[in-house]
Amino acid sequence: MFPRGETFRDVALKPAMRDEIRPHGDLARLAADQYGVVSHTQLLELGYSSSAVGRALRAGRLHLLDRGAYAVGHTAVPRHGLCLAAVFAAGAGAALSHASAAWLWGLLPGFPLPPEVTTPTRGHKKPRARLHHSTILEAADLAVHEGVPSTSIPRTLLDLASVPNERRLSNAIERAERLGHLDIAAIDDILGRCGRHRGRRKLRLATAIYRDPAFSRSRAELLFLDLVKKAGLPRPALNAFIAGMEIDAYWEAERFAVEIDGWGAHRTRAAFERDPIRQEELKLAGIDSIRITARRIERHPGLIAEHLNQLLTQRRLQLRHQPSQP
Repeated sequence: MFPRGETFRDVALKPAMRDEIRPHGDLARLAADQYGVVSHTQLLELGYSSSAVGRALRAGRLHLLDRGAYAVGHTAVPRHGLCLAAVFAAGAGAALSHASAAWLWGLLPGFPLPPEVTTPTRGHKKPRARLHHSTILEAADLAVHEGVPSTSIPRTLLDLASVPNERRLSNAIERAERLGHLDIAAIDDILGRCGRHRGRRKLRLATAIYRDPAFSRSRAELLFLDLVKKAGLPRPALNAFIAGMEIDAYWEAERFAVEIDGWGAHRTRAAFERDPIRQEELKLAGIDSIRITARRIERHPGLIAEHLNQLLTQRRLQLRHQPSQP
């Protein structure tokens, strides 16, 4: 079984074999922490020689995913592992980016294939990654999320804005806000130093609604104000006290009010009973009003703007022909 004069111990303790035996435990622990993926640099740091890596590949203990990235033990790598392998293959300073980073941060639902990676240096095309090159990646633009080097959320949104898919960008921004990750100051910071990045103008426009100086307590009110502005309608007063009541949006010249309904503010029996009374009191004060749900504002802003224009026009005609009070 063994060469003449050699025992199992003699074979096991040969230098080439020792190179592979000692780091196996460390490799297993590292792979467990990295979704089953390791880099070539990490293998060398663990004590593997290049020849030992080759033997592990032939034995099926390692599986090449891309140049410089390996799966350990098997190729059933989860999505996080595919992202990490793409980053490893792209080289030093690389980070998951664009739609892949948006998925990692929970801003987009779909997992894009191949994973997208941004690197500070130009390199060869990768079979399992889509590479982007950028020389303006700063420390503030990088993060590690769920164990994967990635672009920060502001940088991720900037990169998303460079792709002609406005709906995807707006969805990512809305999701970031819901998760509490939308930092307008950080977005303005990256917009101020990103040079001529293709996503600069689109991201600034997409986040303009969050910079409005008007006091507004909800996203629905911000979206409502945005649709009013885009439709060229007169700007209403927000959260104004009229006839002893706080009104979400009010046009004084037309004596017309809009109440924005969100489920959170109207899900109790008391609110259900109170809302019609508010509308009656406004009517008695000579103020016409309508109610619009937050869901409609998000889904049908164009239709709401069209209806508002018609209602304001009708209201002006009504007031013009209203007999003067003695």
